[in-house]
Amino acid sequence: QVQLVETGGGLVQAGGSLRLSCTVSGRTFGSYGMGWFRQAPGKEREFVAAISWSGGRTDYADSAKGRFTISRDNAKKTVYLQMNSLKPEDTAVYYCAQSYSGGSSAFTHEYPYWGQGTQVTVSS
Repeated sequence: QVQLVETGGGLVQAGGSLRLSCTVSGRTFGSYGMGWFRQAPGKEREFVAAISWSGGRTDYADSAKGRFTISRDNAKKTVYLQMNSLKPEDTAVYYCAQSYSGGSSAFTHEYPYWGQGTQVTVSS
């Protein structure tokens, strides 16, 4: 059984930082791309960042570029999302997901495995 568990969410003031972590169990970690997505109340789930199996390629949504950094530690089976300069519009539930391939993808349909999500709230 594949499990993805996100941690690190919370309440932070605008301009602050948070680091999300996602640990995978039940499936090989190092062979697959990983992604972070988010969903705000009343909105569709949207892409935030993705990383290839080796970490050699990363992709970001325009809203995340320059502020967020995705990274991975294959030995720890963990992917991270460092979020800096947070804004109130970053408030959402953040989900990590594991791809069916080794690449970096922004498309939700390429991710068969998802975590339960962690709430990030940015106050103004």
